[in-house]
Amino acid sequence: MKKNQIISLVSVQIEDGERTESELFTDAVIDCTTNNSIIRYEDTEATGFEGSVTTIKIINGREATIMRTGSSNSFLTFETGKKHYCQYGTPFGMFQMGVYTHAIKDTLLENGKLYMKYTLDVNASKLSDNEITITIPDFKKGL
Repeated sequence: MKKNQIISLVSVQIEDGERTESELFTDAVIDCTTNNSIIRYEDTEATGFEGSVTTIKIINGREATIMRTGSSNSFLTFETGKKHYCQYGTPFGMFQMGVYTHAIKDTLLENGKLYMKYTLDVNASKLSDNEITITIPDFKKGL
């Protein structure tokens, strides 16, 4: 069932022992079924990817993709316990990075939350540990 919602997207990045946390509130279209969830939102200047649309798709709670299209294009694949090599676009160009996924927890239908924890590397050199938590603040209205 598709529904427009305001989401909170909290991003944590730990690089060289330094922790950076940011939070973004944005409008999103959410489509959830028993086995799959899709979250789609327009990027803004706040994300650094203005003019792009980000789509997060979770499959069976173990796999996910994050696809950004528009002014910057990227496609990242997440699978718990596995590493994938993915293309990541920025306003400055495209590069390949490794994504090792530690955890995906999709409880959007139960309590309006999605959590992902992963490590990024570039040219086999660790870049950062990352966590994304997406929350639907007004979940009591349901999906």
